[in-house]
Amino acid sequence: MALPVGTKAPDFTLPTKTADGPEEITLSENFGKRHTLLLFFPMAFTGTCTTEMCGVSMDIRAYSSLDAMVYGISGDNPFAQEAWAQKEKITVPLLSDYEHHVARRYDVAYDSFLPQLGLPMGGVPKRAVFVIDRAGLIQYSESNDDARALPNFEKIKARLTELK
Repeated sequence: MALPVGTKAPDFTLPTKTADGPEEITLSENFGKRHTLLLFFPMAFTGTCTTEMCGVSMDIRAYSSLDAMVYGISGDNPFAQEAWAQKEKITVPLLSDYEHHVARRYDVAYDSFLPQLGLPMGGVPKRAVFVIDRAGLIQYSESNDDARALPNFEKIKARLTELK
């Protein structure tokens, strides 16, 4: 079960790959400045993940207007994430949780992902969302065991509107 509303968001530093090279993003750098929207997703180059990240990219101004910084987080390496982002024109910063530490800390890691295909991978992030306020507290939490189910973006935006 994902971390509940009211919990202090576990801090982390994860790498991302930008046009200028690798960078490290630390969650707590947003605290006191803006809200943060964390979008955990299982894997780059897959259908539902592409739909989600492309949709959020097209709507990034709406999240900015709600004073929220948006990050996508998966276990893919930063170079694969960058290739996927370029191919699909994804503008959401993608953070690499390659060793799945952050997914586990937020309690959104599969014990076994895709065992039915003979590819049981532990630690892969579930499709999950956390809205974190300026104080670093989780204000919205959503996680789904079905990797094909998209988050409820209307509820996410409504919560960010309430926090604004």
